[in-house]
Amino acid sequence: MKLWALVALPLLLAFLDPSSHQTSQTPAPASSKTSASQDSTAAPMTDPEATALLHADILMARKDYREAAIAYQRVLERDPGNTEILNKVGISYQQLGEDNLAEHFYKRALRVNAKSSFAMNNLGTIEYSRQRFGKAIKYYKKAIAMGGNNLAPIYTNLGYAYCSVKLYAQAMDSFNKALALDPNIFEPKGTAGSVVQHRTTADPGTLYFLVAKSYARLGDAEHAARYLKLARDDGYKDFLAAEKDPDFARVIKDPQVQDVLHRRPPYETQQSKPVTN
Repeated sequence: MKLWALVALPLLLAFLDPSSHQTSQTPAPASSKTSASQDSTAAPMTDPEATALLHADILMARKDYREAAIAYQRVLERDPGNTEILNKVGISYQQLGEDNLAEHFYKRALRVNAKSSFAMNNLGTIEYSRQRFGKAIKYYKKAIAMGGNNLAPIYTNLGYAYCSVKLYAQAMDSFNKALALDPNIFEPKGTAGSVVQHRTTADPGTLYFLVAKSYARLGDAEHAARYLKLARDDGYKDFLAAEKDPDFARVIKDPQVQDVLHRRPPYETQQSKPVTN
């Protein structure tokens, strides 16, 4: 292995976790064992190919997305049917904001492996960014139906899409399923995977409140209070509904939750300040 790889490998391993959810739209490093939903067709890599892929992963970890996309495509020249690498090329272009190119590579991945839940989910995120929420929902449902061991971020994506079309009961159901699989799915960890996960929405206040409800149902007062506070501070006017909401029953008496409910929102405090000359 070359010297640059030996130096950068500890940084890469600290930054990337193949089993984690996606937070920064960067791919996980190559593995000799991939799930059927990822890549069931790729042949074992030679040492030069593995080194080239490691180099591409390091570029992605450094957020050098353009060079990463080029490096991944060099690996594809040797192995054009590698679903995992096709997906990574798509992610690198999506990170650059080049959604058409990202979509192209995700579809290529699905042509190679029609059961790639990762590529199917990532196509959904392209449609979500285009505000085609109905199409995004269809892709997410297909990805979930494919199964796999990393469904939690896909369920959160489905919840975001449902929230965007004001189907709040369905959004809650999706968030509950995500939390059942991974109680920390909404927490940014700075790690990465092959599944793109949403972090933005046009209605954050409502989304935060729904996430707070999901944590409250689990009896997780700390996270319920945190997301309830985010909802309150973002201007969600009905945050006091938590006092009578049965989903909050397990945590409603917790001091952290009570503090959020009885503290005035920052925007109200600012509005109440007297005007001085």
